[in-house]
Amino acid sequence: MNTIEESLRAIAERVKSHSSTMATEEAVKTAVVLPFLRALGYDVFDPTEVVPEFIADAVGKKGEKVDYAIKMDGEIRILIECKPISVPLDKKHLDQLYRYFSVTSAKFAILTNGRTFNFYTDLDAPNKLDVRPFSYSTSPISMPASSLNSGNLKKRPLMSRPFWRLRSA
Repeated sequence: MNTIEESLRAIAERVKSHSSTMATEEAVKTAVVLPFLRALGYDVFDPTEVVPEFIADAVGKKGEKVDYAIKMDGEIRILIECKPISVPLDKKHLDQLYRYFSVTSAKFAILTNGRTFNFYTDLDAPNKLDVRPFSYSTSPISMPASSLNSGNLKKRPLMSRPFWRLRSA
């Protein structure tokens, strides 16, 4: 079994060598996001854990769907919104993620285009997505050291499945 670092290296290499073919959001989800979630220990083939196209309707907006919601112990923990690799992440994408976050019980949110990963939470106000990411990465390979590690919890990556198991125990 690969370590998280080995898996992220492979994803980073895939982004480097195949980015020109990741022109769509679906391509980014398949080639980058799902392998990223799998590296963190999530069962990407279990739709009760990794929920694709999770409905997150806001007031006045019906049919709103976040690309993925990570569910643990029946609760939404992480939201992931994906964009095509050629699309720079900007305020309109953050606004979209903000709407999803405010109507769920998520504690973390990720906005990515496969090349850049922005990690958000609600440190400034409960259940209100912060305007600035608490961490970001321009390459999946730098994530374990910067964005994913939790200094206390036995070095379990912050966004990983084992992290949530420790929290609920």
